Amino acid sequence: MTVRDLRAALDRQLTPDAARWLATALTEVAAEPDQALPRRFAEAGRRGGRALLAAAPAPHQDPAPAVPAEALAWTVDDAVRALLLAAAPAPADGPAVRASAVYRHGDAAERRGVLRALGPLDLLAPYGLRDDAVPLVSDALRTNDPRLLAAALGPYGARHLPAPAYREAVLKCLHCSLPLQAVAGLPHRTDAELARMAATHARELTSAGRPVPGDVRALAGPRPAATDPLPPPHPAGT
Repeated sequence: MTVRDLRAALDRQLTPDAARWLATALTEVAAEPDQALPRRFAEAGRRGGRALLAAAPAPHQDPAPAVPAEALAWTVDDAVRALLLAAAPAPADGPAVRASAVYRHGDAAERRGVLRALGPLDLLAPYGLRDDAVPLVSDALRTNDPRLLAAALGPYGARHLPAPAYREAVLKCLHCSLPLQAVAGLPHRTDAELARMAATHARELTSAGRPVPGDVRALAGPRPAATDPLPPPHPAGT
């Protein structure tokens, strides 16, 4: 999803009142980001809505019972928060600074919105986020919240996480029963070491008399040599 995709989806889905609120919020954030961004970011769920984004890929029809649908797909408030971050001028000390600030001070939904926004923001010309937002991804991967884990392993995480961190994150998803459909870049990033780790996990489950999920079986199959992070994306417009 690009910023343009998100804007088009919101144009189709927001109520007239929510659309007017978003237009005002984007104008304020562009003019006074330090004051307006934190306030508007916090309002996004209440003013924009929390439904699943209609244009986003639909979550699997039978996810693990403990995994909420919003862990596997964009929501309206995720998209609104991505647009708010995209509207804020990048500060001189780096493109990820504003995202980091609202992440650090936000609740779980706001943090998920930041993590989801990293992928679209990384596609913006001229330079994207580079590796500057990796600390946010790493922080989210230390939690046990499936919504944050899934958002952290979106396209930005797939492009920028080092191979060891990516492997550990995928293994954590298996331990948390988070469907691997939530993990971006898996066909490219899966390597022999990750397959070995998945096979070890499968043996542990079998030894404990527990069933081995299909995701674990699929990941434990033969794999090629280790791969590096995904190549940088081509910048896209807003």
